[in-house]
Amino acid sequence: MLDNDKSDEKIVEKLVAPTDERSIVATSEGEGGFHEDISSADALQFDHTHRNLKNRHVQLIGIGGAIGTVLFVQIGATLSKGGPGSLFIAFSLWCTVIIAITNCISEMVTWIPISSPFIRFADRFVDPALGFCAGVNFFLFQAMLVPFEIVAFNVVLKFWTDQIPTAAVIAFVLFMYAMLNFFAVKYYGESEFWLAIGKAILIIGLIVFTFVTMCGGNPQRDVYGFRNWNSSKVTGTPFAPYIYDGALGQFVGFLACLIQAAWTIAGPEYVSMAAGEAQTPRHTMPKAFNSVIYRLTFFFVFGTLSVGIILAYNDPDLLNAISNAHPGAGSSPYVIAMVHMRIPVLPHIVNALILTSIFSAGNSYAFCASRALLGLSLEGKVPKVFSKCTKNGVPIYSVMVTLAIGLLAFLQLSNDAAVVLQWITSLVTASEVINFAIIAFSYIQFYKGLKAQGISRDTLPYKARWQPYSAYYAFIATATMTFLAGYTVFLPGHWSIPDFFFSYAMVGALPLLFVYYKLRHRSQWQTPETMSFFEKERAQVDRYERELKDNATTKS
Repeated sequence: MLDNDKSDEKIVEKLVAPTDERSIVATSEGEGGFHEDISSADALQFDHTHRNLKNRHVQLIGIGGAIGTVLFVQIGATLSKGGPGSLFIAFSLWCTVIIAITNCISEMVTWIPISSPFIRFADRFVDPALGFCAGVNFFLFQAMLVPFEIVAFNVVLKFWTDQIPTAAVIAFVLFMYAMLNFFAVKYYGESEFWLAIGKAILIIGLIVFTFVTMCGGNPQRDVYGFRNWNSSKVTGTPFAPYIYDGALGQFVGFLACLIQAAWTIAGPEYVSMAAGEAQTPRHTMPKAFNSVIYRLTFFFVFGTLSVGIILAYNDPDLLNAISNAHPGAGSSPYVIAMVHMRIPVLPHIVNALILTSIFSAGNSYAFCASRALLGLSLEGKVPKVFSKCTKNGVPIYSVMVTLAIGLLAFLQLSNDAAVVLQWITSLVTASEVINFAIIAFSYIQFYKGLKAQGISRDTLPYKARWQPYSAYYAFIATATMTFLAGYTVFLPGHWSIPDFFFSYAMVGALPLLFVYYKLRHRSQWQTPETMSFFEKERAQVDRYERELKDNATTKS
């Protein structure tokens, strides 16, 4: 209904615009008998973003943020470490962890569809100190990825030419991010919708390319099938040894693939960050979570399967491309396979779509970082100025700070500084898995709170499956991976102080941030019996969806 009816869009904007003068009474009943009067105008001042993201926008935002260059280019380096079998199994296994994370966050967000949800859930369901850690962790992670993707954009562009000044490329990308994020969120949503479609077309096209060519649909008419999985054809496949020989080396190779999967596969957190700006969130968000996670599972599972089919893990051209850092699609296993098959034009199409994929990822990171800062501000963790929104519902100062961090991309103008930039992004690498661990733990506490306060999960807009078991599975898996990520520095002959620091800096920093906040603000651990479930925020959403439904009924 909302996707094609412009008059309804105007109704949505009217209903959710900041309310300074109107006085209303809204209630939220049915969850433990709650009833609250929020008749004062001040009660509605907690969030000034606008609900302009449609269902199709929210679904594609998850894909836009989750799929970047790794699945198309950097996956080749992981293939070379573990072989096709380890790569496929590791990514398939980690997809189950992401499904478990989705189960956790989808149930909470559809009931409480607010801005920066999982950051604020950690605050209300666990401890304000953990909410502070979650916000800082996610903000730094997303904000640092903005200059990283801008640098990657310039590198991919060099696949065609190196005549365009680097400074001009960086300035252009930053300008485009500013245009898409400074104005109404619907423009961001529309841009991500079309950019994410480009990503989906690319990965589906590469999967189809794999299965067509393996059956002989290539210039050589070579029916190569699963040749690269056959140990009689390719020595060491399908489970390649890494660092060590034999079974131990194969296990280490599998761990290398699993660690890469943990840092690569994402999605539910990007969908959740759109909750505070989604139209009809209790109707939109469950569909978005379900569709995104199953699409991403398909993309990652079949994408990694395809990579192992089209190219041998020890292909000389692949190893040469990795060691010499060929620009753009030059390091992509797919492009190397296309060159082997003497297929023209396609490498350029792939590079073009990879370029849009990188742009889309950076755009999503800018959006999520600004909303993370907004969430911290709304909970009083950082100055209130960062929650100030324009009349179009954009947290203007949060966006400014995020794009200011994007200026670090100009460090690429100096080779030495570019190394520093890589160090900075390496510092927040562990943030992805830490973020998932916080989401899972927040849900565990949320589940206990519902049970303690007599709120049946059957009354929620969406009830996730396999709970609370999937939450415990997700928490154990992500917490374990947080400490496992840099384990290679402890192997004999592999100790490196920089590698150790980069792998575990955030792991050590977050407990310090937790203690700092707790001592300074004397925050209290939330108990299941007394924790609150964002009653005022839920009441506003109840009112918004009720008035929207009533208006639709009147029109019909």
